[in-house]
Amino acid sequence: MSPEFARNMNALGALAVCLVLVLAFYFQLVLYELPCPLCLLQRVGFVAVGFGLGLNLLWGTRARNYGIVLVAAIFGISVSIRQILLHIVPGTGHYGSPVLGLHFYTWAGIAFGLIILGTAVMLVFEKQYDLAADVRASERFGGSKLAKTAFILILVLATANASSALLECGPGICDDPPTDYKFLDKL
Repeated sequence: MSPEFARNMNALGALAVCLVLVLAFYFQLVLYELPCPLCLLQRVGFVAVGFGLGLNLLWGTRARNYGIVLVAAIFGISVSIRQILLHIVPGTGHYGSPVLGLHFYTWAGIAFGLIILGTAVMLVFEKQYDLAADVRASERFGGSKLAKTAFILILVLATANASSALLECGPGICDDPPTDYKFLDKL
């Protein structure tokens, strides 16, 4: 696998993470389904996955960046499984609207599992690391508009998620379940 192909795969992965975060914002802002504390932690996992992929886009593919992706995905799938187990018993209810029959936390668990699998596959191909150490500032993103777009979207969505969590939870502990934006009420 060439370094350029690996970089494009990282960019596509980052865009997929962006899509998940955009869908989460759609549910939050349009359908007014505020994320619960576990949902916010899953978003942290997605942002951290995007951070690892973004490092690969910015500095070239490296095994340690994939390590960040793996640790973030393992964190995210752990939180997702925790939330699934909270709602798996009949009569315990659920959180949020289903999408294609599954709730967002179940989809998040599936997505994190796919991220773990995809990252493990990417780690197998050693040729992608050939030019990684020689990436200069002028060669960042490999001249790829796809990589630049993915990197910028990850930064924007990470900032938006941090701001959203601050507005929802304020400086203290988040409500479970959340009912409004606590920080906005204090202004």
